[in-house]
Amino acid sequence: MKNTALITGASSGIGKELAFIHAEKGGDLIIVARRAEKLAALKNEIETKHSVDVMTIAKDLSVPGAAKEIYDEVKTAGVQVDYLINNAGFGLRGKFHELPWERQYQMMQLNMIALSEMTYLFLPEMVKRNSGKILNTSSTASYMPGPLQAVYYATKAYATFFGNALAEELHDTNISVTTLMPGATETEFAQTADMHKTEMFQKAVSARSVAEDGYKAMLKSKLDVVSGLTFAQKIMVSMIPLTPKKMLLKQIRQMQEV
Repeated sequence: MKNTALITGASSGIGKELAFIHAEKGGDLIIVARRAEKLAALKNEIETKHSVDVMTIAKDLSVPGAAKEIYDEVKTAGVQVDYLINNAGFGLRGKFHELPWERQYQMMQLNMIALSEMTYLFLPEMVKRNSGKILNTSSTASYMPGPLQAVYYATKAYATFFGNALAEELHDTNISVTTLMPGATETEFAQTADMHKTEMFQKAVSARSVAEDGYKAMLKSKLDVVSGLTFAQKIMVSMIPLTPKKMLLKQIRQMQEV
């Protein structure tokens, strides 16, 4: 395999579009997701359309130890990962004390621990050869606290600051770390998080447009890229540092209520 991108959460949404974009440019793929049947269908479609090699790994990264199992499979296959795209993640809407703890724990495991562990496992080899690119899918949620999605917003703040810190640690190498921060996007996320009926997701943008923004930014070694915001949302984000926190919290809560 050559010019290989490993993409987690690749069976749908932004991850699926990132896989197509990379294949369109002639790159090989390692696609990772929970659902083996969706991965198999995607592999077949991509290989047929673009004549690239696609390796599939069906793993649930919300389960501790899954990241190491993925790494071991890639090493056993003798494949070099040139682009590591940590895209997998999910959210939940509701009051923290009312949501199932097990699901919130899985969210933290996936959105923070798995992302960090995948990076920890694959980064040393990039450093050794002094080449590679990392793209982490975070969210504009990382700019603020998120009442009714308290844990999700916190995990995305972690993802953004973790990626930014790594980028600076690697400033004297040829390795870049880019953080993609989408707004509301047309993916399975909204349904999973019970956000599809909220005001926030009534003007969601396409997963393809967000994926294109993220992929282009990664190639250009940009630090951050914000994608998919309406003009009003851009104004709101720009005003966050100037907005009193209690007012901001109320606004965010109201946006997430049905």
